[in-house]
Amino acid sequence: MENPVIIFGAGGLGKVALDIFKGNQVEVYCFLDDNKQLHGKEINHIQVMGSTEDEQFLKILGKNCEAFIALDDNRLKKSLIKTLIGEYKVMPVNAIHHTAYISPTVQLGHGNLIAAGVCVNTDTKIGNHCILNTKAVVEYEAQINDFVQIGAGAIIGAGVVVGEGTFIGTGVSIVAGITIGKNARIGAGSVVMQNITEGETVFGVPAKKV
Repeated sequence: MENPVIIFGAGGLGKVALDIFKGNQVEVYCFLDDNKQLHGKEINHIQVMGSTEDEQFLKILGKNCEAFIALDDNRLKKSLIKTLIGEYKVMPVNAIHHTAYISPTVQLGHGNLIAAGVCVNTDTKIGNHCILNTKAVVEYEAQINDFVQIGAGAIIGAGVVVGEGTFIGTGVSIVAGITIGKNARIGAGSVVMQNITEGETVFGVPAKKV
């Protein structure tokens, strides 16, 4: 990546993204965050220069700067992405930790955060704007749709299909071949052994509807 990156969101996820880009020798230009109390402050030597709607920074995106959105609120994330793509013709880049393993046969979208120690195996599909936290494992031929969040240490079995907007907690295990509906929520430490319908929240070993 030749251009520097502007990170949208200066919270914990923004700090993770900063570490990833620095580890890949990618320059980070600044943070933008809507919390005005952060404006003017530095996070690991990178300044929070303004809000996510600050046009003086949005106008330099594209030719001069790339964008990465470090937010875990999908509603806010979708709104910001719509603005970046619709008004500024900018697609957020991926942030992939240098210790992550991604098979050469993986189909990988845009705007994803893939943290340290993540493993994504062969013929898997990862959509856009997903978060794969530390040491998550996605086995072969799985399909992870847009805006999915996968917690640290979670294991997604072979051939699993995870619907858009689903949240998978820390340490979750999903056995091979399972289908997870859109916007489902799976509590930390759960073991999923049967399909989960759209919008359903499950928890436990085995995971059951809450």
